[in-house]
Amino acid sequence: MLYYKIFHKTEFNYTQLISFSHNLACLKPRDTARQQLLDFEMEISPQTPQIHHHRDYFDNYVTYLEVEKPHRRLTVTTTSLVRIDRSASYHKEHPALCDMTLSRALKRLADPREIETIMAKEYCYTSPLLPPGDPALKAYAASSFAPDRPLFEAAREFMGRIYEDFAFTPGFSDVTTPVSEVFVQKKGVCQDFAHLAITALRMLGLPARYVSGYIETLPPEGEEKLFGVDASHAWYAIYFPGVGWIGFDPTNNLLPKEQHIVLGWGRDYGDVVPLRGVVVGTGHSRLSVSVDVRRVAAPAAQS
Repeated sequence: MLYYKIFHKTEFNYTQLISFSHNLACLKPRDTARQQLLDFEMEISPQTPQIHHHRDYFDNYVTYLEVEKPHRRLTVTTTSLVRIDRSASYHKEHPALCDMTLSRALKRLADPREIETIMAKEYCYTSPLLPPGDPALKAYAASSFAPDRPLFEAAREFMGRIYEDFAFTPGFSDVTTPVSEVFVQKKGVCQDFAHLAITALRMLGLPARYVSGYIETLPPEGEEKLFGVDASHAWYAIYFPGVGWIGFDPTNNLLPKEQHIVLGWGRDYGDVVPLRGVVVGTGHSRLSVSVDVRRVAAPAAQS
């Protein structure tokens, strides 16, 4: 077993006084077959009693918080303790993947008798942030996905091509940057690469979803890790009929394993925004985010 402690601080500083604000937070890691949330704490400043927790359509943890007192700063700080089961088998080890090709996958996706497959197909369609893509993007992906080629092999190659062909460039994009611009400019960040891959895969008829979370980063050898230098991360997952969802991280060209911690998933970034809201007031705001992902010893009760 591995244990991670995650610190996530989001702060909005406003140039003018805000009368009140309504916010939705997707900051509580969800449980999966490989991951278990052991502890979670959320601190809000200014303090407010108006806090409600629920599960959204995708079964992600969502917190609604309403700040009714005037404020110039809103700070939401979360601390999570997550356990990762290293012994759990990966879907990529499933024997059915050996014979799964694109043509066979598409045929099974068309079978209305498989409930899990029917549910996965909702990720085949466009979504608010991911409209129909450029035919050139479809052609770019299709060069990896020959109809009779093993689908998992093709998916790994496609991930690797994004890693090789696109430059990680912080500051180039934001949540409004269209996939078409990322494709033309050949640069972006993890969110962009996930969006680009999802758009292309959906154009090929494959269910693909956006995954939000964290990744453990290690300092250079001989140096201590600085607190707060990590960041949120994003990758994508493809549904393989009869097997399940398999994640792909094109930013790092690897399959998400024990170093990836899942917050939530949805159709695109808009379904799992860490913190968003509506404020009553004038002026502008400045956003700052601090994240720290640190491997820790097993809690006493878990030893």
